[in-house]
Amino acid sequence: VQLVESGGGRAQAGDSLRLSCAASGLPDSMSVMAWFRQAPGKDREFVGLINTSDDYTYYIDSVKGRFTISRDNAKNTTYLQMNSLKHEDTAVYYCTADSEIRIVRGKPTLPHYWGQGTQVTVSS
Repeated sequence: VQLVESGGGRAQAGDSLRLSCAASGLPDSMSVMAWFRQAPGKDREFVGLINTSDDYTYYIDSVKGRFTISRDNAKNTTYLQMNSLKHEDTAVYYCTADSEIRIVRGKPTLPHYWGQGTQVTVSS
């Protein structure tokens, strides 16, 4: 199984970036694709997810209305469109996959498969 992120880089506050996650070898049962991020010196943070079987999406409040997760099943690729970027969005972004991701006491269960991460740096 491989999850390969791309599209990270540097941006100015207010700019947009689109991250891509190309999946290969992923079992069909791994229908939930999620994005996490980790900023320097901070804990890993769940950003949002998409259930590829019904396109259900869920986002944390801090990115709701700015970030959009979508999926191209034909290309086995998941996207994270990030608009109106803020300095606090600076982090390494990870693509993940699992059969389900549950929110338990406000925290997500950790997915089984992870990509290597891609750096997003937003200048204020």
